[in-house]
Amino acid sequence: FHTGRWWWDTQKAVEARSPGATIIPIILSSDKTQITLFHNKTAYPVYLTIGNLPKDIRQKPSRHGQVLLAYLPTTKLEHIKNKAARRRALANLFHASLSRVLTGLKEAGINGVVMHSGNGVARRCHPIFASYVSDYPEQVLVTCTYSGNSPLCEVPANELGDYPCDYEFCSFEEALSAAESIGTPDWGKNCAKANIKPVQYPFWEDLPYVDIFRSITPNILHQLLQGVMKHLIGWITKIVGKDKLDAHVRRLPPNHLIRIFFKGLSSLSQVSGTEHKQICAFILGMLNDLLLPPDQLKALVCATRALLDFLYLSRYQVHSDITLQELNDCLEEFHSNKWVFVECGVREHFNIPKLHFLTHYICAIKLFGTANNYSTETTERLHIDFTKDAYPEQAVLRPSSRQDVARANIRFLFADLSCPYNIKMTNWPTLKSVRISTLQTSYGASLFVPALCRFIAQFCYPTGTAAQIEEAALDVALPFRSVPVFHCIKFINTDFHPTETLDSIHAYPQIRTSSGKITREGRFDTALIRVRAAKDVPSGVYDGLEFLLHSRLRVGRVRIVYSLPPQSLPKLVPPNVEVPEHLAYVKWYSRLTLRPDETMNMQYICREHTGDGSPLVSVLLVSVIESSVHLFPKWGKAVPAECVSD
Repeated sequence: FHTGRWWWDTQKAVEARSPGATIIPIILSSDKTQITLFHNKTAYPVYLTIGNLPKDIRQKPSRHGQVLLAYLPTTKLEHIKNKAARRRALANLFHASLSRVLTGLKEAGINGVVMHSGNGVARRCHPIFASYVSDYPEQVLVTCTYSGNSPLCEVPANELGDYPCDYEFCSFEEALSAAESIGTPDWGKNCAKANIKPVQYPFWEDLPYVDIFRSITPNILHQLLQGVMKHLIGWITKIVGKDKLDAHVRRLPPNHLIRIFFKGLSSLSQVSGTEHKQICAFILGMLNDLLLPPDQLKALVCATRALLDFLYLSRYQVHSDITLQELNDCLEEFHSNKWVFVECGVREHFNIPKLHFLTHYICAIKLFGTANNYSTETTERLHIDFTKDAYPEQAVLRPSSRQDVARANIRFLFADLSCPYNIKMTNWPTLKSVRISTLQTSYGASLFVPALCRFIAQFCYPTGTAAQIEEAALDVALPFRSVPVFHCIKFINTDFHPTETLDSIHAYPQIRTSSGKITREGRFDTALIRVRAAKDVPSGVYDGLEFLLHSRLRVGRVRIVYSLPPQSLPKLVPPNVEVPEHLAYVKWYSRLTLRPDETMNMQYICREHTGDGSPLVSVLLVSVIESSVHLFPKWGKAVPAECVSD
């Protein structure tokens, strides 16, 4: 939080009046939540945290970096029959309640309070209201602006969809002057001139060093995932077609970072932010082979990719001028291509407040730091402890039992370049002994024996030419008929995520009962495999990630993960040669190109075959597998009925 300008500007303002001050930024968040399945019981908790705590602590409910400050009234005031009067009374009740809760901030913010830090040093601390984190309805309620307008700037409601936004932030001085004129004949006119509702005594009018319009911060959960992405998925569903989209979604290949919705998307109701995040991981692939004119298809892909890139960039833990410019470029690209949604008949305008708020993300990040400093994703978890579990009748809404998965980048990028993967294998194989004939049939490894013989020959003669290796492989005789098999490769990082499996690759066949019924579908994941060491890549030809992908990495489907029987190793390799414990049998895909598809901006690859039409396969070390990779099928005009996810 201290990396933003707000803290430093406020520090200077306080120092000018009272030198030697320590700022305590107060971050408030609120979100009305339902606590019962029936009778419509709700709770309105307000949470408080401070910017002095590192965001890693504030983001973890188990670290107790957020505290429950108050419960606001949830009454609907149904005894007031006039709807306009009832809305005004509810707004006044909200601000009166918060004013009562935050009474102590006025004097403490101006004069300071002596507090002792962890090392025992006494400091004069000034708790100052910094930001309010909430959903759009509460943002309007907090700023006293009108629903349908921007809670930050003066843009008219019918111009919210225009880009760039040339309007200034709402004038806090004008709003404060209008609020303070209560009791005078011009109070209503002053509020109308300031474009705020005539709310009696807003809670922020007496707080020092506050600009309420700049204190409203981005909210990734409610604005992006539950707002903009919800709109985007709905637009794409209408363009692609509900039935066709469901057919594609049900048939996506499985992956550790991808959740498969086996019932499609149309059957979902009350979709959570986590589920929207999961859908965003594959929604771009649903546009492949869409039957649209080329210009419309390209615009649709560009607009979709721009919003997805904006979502992932906004979640960065650290920002620089480069990443902020990329955020701006994504927004500009979306607005340059949004016309396709109008031409496809799914939108008439883009005057959506949550979509407009994206234009203020860069300013908020510069002011308060990265967007994860002020996200309601943490407070959503606090609802369970402080509202739902605390409700006496225990008739609560439980969190979704649907599978939660990690975030995956849409395009061909590493999930986290600063977090290298380490391979973790189980101590014991999944199956102690699987016959080679079973590997050739059930595991789809028809060329297992010649591939293993080539691997052993190459291991024994590492400097041999391809012809010499092939000739030496003919002399290799396998002294075993079965091998131990592993069905999973896990990727971890003990430094950053000691208890989490960051990625995994599965390779196992389907299981049938004696009657032929399938009890478990087979799964053979695709992987990024290192075919050249980084030191072997020539320099000066190409730069960047594209060159590394093209020259160093290749995609293959892992069919078997196994070990050679230890008692057979002396018969296969010389005594001075050490064979690694874990090997993999892989079917290769075509090499990556330096220029991805112009429309989809993705790599097109297909299964690689030899000259005689047989698949190109290899046996390699498990240690050269970098990570899993998710492939989108090329659907064609219609999805084959026999095509399934596995």
